[in-house]
Amino acid sequence: MQTELNALENKLGQLVQQVQHLRADNHRLRQELATAQSQGRQANDKIATASQRIERLLAQLPEENP
Repeated sequence: MQTELNALENKLGQLVQQVQHLRADNHRLRQELATAQSQGRQANDKIATASQRIERLLAQLPEENP
């Protein structure tokens, strides 16, 4: 009976460690996701700004006469 209780205690200890590890991984992954999303928004803003600048430059070009 004591052997079984010891085995159960060991398994519970391993389970607790695994849960803690998974929580830490989850936290890290959430931070990485937030960073990636922020970088994606910044990239989209830069693309939008560049597109607007290109459109303004194109509008300044003289029309072609055939």
